[in-house]
Amino acid sequence: MKILCAPDSFKESMTAGEAASALAEGVRRVFPEAQCVEVPMADGGEGFTVSLAEALNAELVKVPVVDAFGADARGEIAATKDLAVFEIASAVGIGMVEEKDRRIRQMSSAGVGMLLRAALDRGVSEILIGLGGSGTNDGGAGMLRALGVTFLDAAGNELNGSPEEMENLESVDVSKLDRRVFDVNIRIACDVDNPLIGPKGASAIFGPQKGASEEDVEFLDSVLERLATVSGKEDYIEMEGAGAAGGLGFALVAFLGGKLERGIDVVVDTVELRKHAEGCDFVFTGEGGIDEQTLMGKTPAGVANVAKEFGIPVIAFAGKLGKGADVLLEHGFDAIEPIVQRVSTLEECLRDGKKNLADAAERTCRILKIGANM
Repeated sequence: MKILCAPDSFKESMTAGEAASALAEGVRRVFPEAQCVEVPMADGGEGFTVSLAEALNAELVKVPVVDAFGADARGEIAATKDLAVFEIASAVGIGMVEEKDRRIRQMSSAGVGMLLRAALDRGVSEILIGLGGSGTNDGGAGMLRALGVTFLDAAGNELNGSPEEMENLESVDVSKLDRRVFDVNIRIACDVDNPLIGPKGASAIFGPQKGASEEDVEFLDSVLERLATVSGKEDYIEMEGAGAAGGLGFALVAFLGGKLERGIDVVVDTVELRKHAEGCDFVFTGEGGIDEQTLMGKTPAGVANVAKEFGIPVIAFAGKLGKGADVLLEHGFDAIEPIVQRVSTLEECLRDGKKNLADAAERTCRILKIGANM
């Protein structure tokens, strides 16, 4: 028997690699001779870097960066000889700033530029960027400035890239942009299709959760529009995904030539999931929470889609089953198994996650064994 174990991380309980190992452990309790193919997965959100590092046996490297307010911080890159992977949240993540301190007009994405520069320094040919969890809304101006772009006001004074200063933007100088960005393939894991500005844009949709008031939203939108117009990048304003990560989607494509792709598609391609799926009898996947939103580009749905290309049954494991989870059974999933079997506190569930997942995989395999013997 050959089983592909391809889960996402179970937030605050186990990484995707640990989850894959737990699934394999449960399988081998019932089928000791089974071949378990462990492929940690992600969808571009939290855990993107670590999951791909585990899947690719890549080196995890700490990188000196600045946070959204310019304070020293430590970002993280996963790197192989030819590939670098990072998520912007390791530099400017919304979780790095307490809610009471989120002054969105003063926050900059400069740390993302520092991560990108560190990736370029490694001499790779491809860079994968996860856009989830951003705490900024500067249209990527801070990132671009860290890469050499200069923003000037009417008096020729240099602007720091924050919305507060970019309100006064009059000219953009890209002559000192790090040209190495055009020598690499930049792939951007992005799961939103919002334009840069407008009622469905970065400021209106994502700004409030980053601390933006109604007045801030209007201000931020005008700043983003000014950035696109003054830089001559108006054609990208309505691009799907331009509003991702406070406009970083816009900057990465319009200035750096990056390509926006669905996060799960980037990961499926990078870890060669289809190759691993060939010849498998079952596919086990899962993540911390599964509900009707899982079908919207989340890891289990992406794994199930690949499995169905090969006609392989899919079983998903979840720390928590939410509203509408049963709808997954109509979209490529053959069974969904909750891993918690008794009344437990959240602390207990998180602490015992690996054991619970291995036990759930064991229970599932015992049922599969009965079916095989009928």
